[in-house]
This record gives sequence, C-alpha cells and structure tokens, in this order.
Amino acid sequence: MSFSETAWKVFNQSVEHYHVHDDVNYLNENPYEEASLEQILYAKNWIDSVQWHLEDIIREEDINPIEALKLKRRIDASNQKRTDLVEYIDAWFFKKYENITPKVDAKINTETIAWAVDRLSILALKVYHMKQEAERESASVEHREKCQDKLNILLEQHKDLSQAIDQLLIDIENGIVKMKLYKQMKMYNDESLNPILYQKTKK
Repeated sequence: MSFSETAWKVFNQSVEHYHVHDDVNYLNENPYEEASLEQILYAKNWIDSVQWHLEDIIREEDINPIEALKLKRRIDASNQKRTDLVEYIDAWFFKKYENITPKVDAKINTETIAWAVDRLSILALKVYHMKQEAERESASVEHREKCQDKLNILLEQHKDLSQAIDQLLIDIENGIVKMKLYKQMKMYNDESLNPILYQKTKK
C-alpha cells in the first residue's frame, strides 16, 4: 500500500469515527500506536474534522455574538494546532530521509509533503460531505445532481493529489527533490508579534 493510500484510509477512518457522535466536544481516543505515522495522521484529520464543524456552527445566522467570539477563539487555537501538527509531519519525513544526499541539480518543491497531506486530509472531509449531499433524499434532484458532479471532481482531485504525493516521496528518495523544512511563522497568536496584543500589554 502506498503512503497516499495509507493516509487516505486513516483520514476516512477518522472522518467516520467523528460522525458517529458528530460532536465538536467529543474526546476521541486515537486507535493507533503511540508515535506511529498513522497516529499522527489520525490526529491531524481529527483536528480538521472538528474544525470543519466549528466553521459550520459559527456561520449560523442567529448565533449569540458572545458564543461566536468564543468559537472564533477556538478556531484560531485549532488552526495553530493544525499548523503545528503539519510541521511535525514534515519533521517526521525529514528525519526519515536525513541520510539521502540530494543530487546536485535537485529541485525544491513548491510545497512540503505535509502541506500536501494537509490538503488530502481536507479533501477526505469534502468527499464525505459532498457524498452526503449527493445522496440526501430531502434535497431536490437538481441539488443532488449538482453535488454528484462536484463529488466526481473531488474524486478526480483525490486521484491526482495522491499520485503527486507518492511521486514527490519517490523523487525525494531518489535525490531528485531536496526536502527542506519551513515554518509558517504565524504571528496573530504571538503576543510579541501581534501589535494589537503587544500594544495592549504596554498600557
């Protein structure tokens, strides 16, 4: 089984597990061995699944403004955890390939493995929810047909992205692509970098 197939299997398992309870506050147990790649991938998608539904909730038209602000803070914190985990996945692969010497003319990819994996995780959620809409009996035939068309595009994207991820790994293993670690350097959560926060502390 290729890496992308493994990741897709784990992501869909996480999505299915989330929807058993469909509760953003449910504390789920990761079923995989501690520090295994599968455990990391499962944790990544669980964050994505919870955040997906937080984003739905905050868009409710009649939401209490105070509750909306709490949700916004929670989404910000979730985004930071998501970024941290993506960078952890990159570090995992960097460690795995640390003894590979890139060729002199090795290329640098426009995105790292982990950020491509991040897209695959979100894609698993898109496929799940678009399939729900394509099969929703309470929806009109026109709605279901449009959603089926979108689902077909998402499935094609899954195929293409999976192939691209696996090819990137092969190219890194063969020294064709040089792997580098990048940090997102997010500033809005850092009291020393966000002017709204650090100016407030001076008052």
